[in-house]
Amino acid sequence: MKKLIIAIDGYSSCGKSTFAKHIAARYHYLYIDSGAMYRTVTLYALQQGIITEQGIDEEKLKSSLEYIDISFTFDPATLQSIHFLNGENVEEKIRSIEVSQHVSPVSKLKFVREKMVALQREAGKEGGIVMDGRDIGTVVFPEADLKIFMTASPEIRARRRYLELKEKGIEASLEEIKKNLMERDLIDSTREESPLRQASDAIVLDNSHMTLEQQMEWIDPLIRKLMQS
Repeated sequence: MKKLIIAIDGYSSCGKSTFAKHIAARYHYLYIDSGAMYRTVTLYALQQGIITEQGIDEEKLKSSLEYIDISFTFDPATLQSIHFLNGENVEEKIRSIEVSQHVSPVSKLKFVREKMVALQREAGKEGGIVMDGRDIGTVVFPEADLKIFMTASPEIRARRRYLELKEKGIEASLEEIKKNLMERDLIDSTREESPLRQASDAIVLDNSHMTLEQQMEWIDPLIRKLMQS
């Protein structure tokens, strides 16, 4: 059967990663969380003092990219992804509110996106991959076999993010999370470099009132048809 490239784009906290992980596990595909890669760069920049109250020292970040080694593992049995920054497990750190507050400005930088896109394309060149993010179907894999654009209401997205952080023992207010999501939506949608937008040939999935099981029932026929074509 044909090995597909499946691109899942959409707004923050729409459940893109959870959806993509389940697809990857069901079809024995490789899963890559592109957003986590940008979060890892952001974490490095925060740790090294490249991001301050005055903003991002872009020249310093650009010259530091060669020292940032990003690797990851994905266990299809547990649906767990673990991201490493220079050999250190940073999965919990990259999900913090501090990283969330700075990841959009970092991810809009052209030199950062070029570096991450090159890594993503290399990982998916053989097919059999599910990748989620903001520009997967428009920039990273414009020729993807299947493109999904996910959305949900801001209130539902904020609530999902709040519960996710609470489950991990991370304290955050619902209002703070909603404010952060709206700010990220604005930055991601209006940035000059690879803005968040729906690809012309993407299929929209509004999962505001859908369970994960319902989402899988929705996408399974699409995938099976393409695999057999």
